[in-house]
Amino acid sequence: MSESRVLVVGSGPAGLSAAHALAAAGSRVTLVEKADRLGGAPILSGYARLVPSHEWARDAIGGMVARVEGNQRIDIHRSAVVENFEGSLGNFRAKLSNGQVIGADAAVLCTGFTHFDSVSKPEWGFGIYPDVVTTVQVEQMFSSGAGVRCPSDGRVPDRVAILLCVGSRDRQIGREWCSKICCTVSANIAMEIREALPKSSVYIYYMDVRTFGLYEGPYYWESQEEHRVKYIKARIAEVASDGKRLILKGEDTLVKRPITIPFDMVVQAVGMDPNVDNVHIASVFGIQLDKYGYVRKAPVYSAAGGTSRPGVFVAGAATGPETIDDSIAQGQSAAIAVLAAMRMPVQEAAE
Repeated sequence: MSESRVLVVGSGPAGLSAAHALAAAGSRVTLVEKADRLGGAPILSGYARLVPSHEWARDAIGGMVARVEGNQRIDIHRSAVVENFEGSLGNFRAKLSNGQVIGADAAVLCTGFTHFDSVSKPEWGFGIYPDVVTTVQVEQMFSSGAGVRCPSDGRVPDRVAILLCVGSRDRQIGREWCSKICCTVSANIAMEIREALPKSSVYIYYMDVRTFGLYEGPYYWESQEEHRVKYIKARIAEVASDGKRLILKGEDTLVKRPITIPFDMVVQAVGMDPNVDNVHIASVFGIQLDKYGYVRKAPVYSAAGGTSRPGVFVAGAATGPETIDDSIAQGQSAAIAVLAAMRMPVQEAAE
């Protein structure tokens, strides 16, 4: 069998994992990334310590980037997108925005997600009050080494509120899904704030807490019992200001009473939206999206990693909210699916 050629689109954790696995198995890989550098959201958005490894994103994901950049079997195209994709399994042709035309036996879409834009929740103050920030911005504060400070005047916050499910589980703004990792990331951020600012008070306001799987103990319980993070079950109606501090207004839903509480900083735990380019990506690659706008997966029990088009595979948060660790695993799984498809009879691979 001749050397296989695989197009991988996107260089976040899933794309880096898929490209490395395919190259290690002997395939020639073309990796296409629309940004000017590799690494996806963890690098481009300046994530700090990752859950659950607590490694710095720049080291963990940066190591994956270095491994791919140093692999001679991987051809990298930065600041480029796929403009046209035609053909069938074993004989695809892709045209890139940089003028390059490449052949590929298969493609793996690792095109990721978009962070929810908190401007869509104006009643919670983002874009109105500078001290209303997102979890991504707090990650950037930590990763830059600047520490957590109020953007308005640089002061150290005494009281911090973290609001869960911003852009998730909210039918009023068309976001019915749970973003899966926000609760755990928020608990981790709360603990990091308490470690960095031991005199501060940190409150997490939630509908439900979903530190799924094995994360319950080291994040939900540890944040309370060892770091004294306070959890309040509530519905937040508004974030306002009295001219000096932010004012959180809503209802404590356990005791059924209104709350009006001052804070120095309010952190919004933003959810994961479908990639804003998904409609265009679906059109170029001839694949289907689900009702939420994510890439539709083929039946997992018969075609793990597949899409609605034979020869086009998918991994990571392109199909819905996903953790970094699971995205890496799915990238490797998609690589295996590609290699298996290349060894199947054409009719069987199309089913």
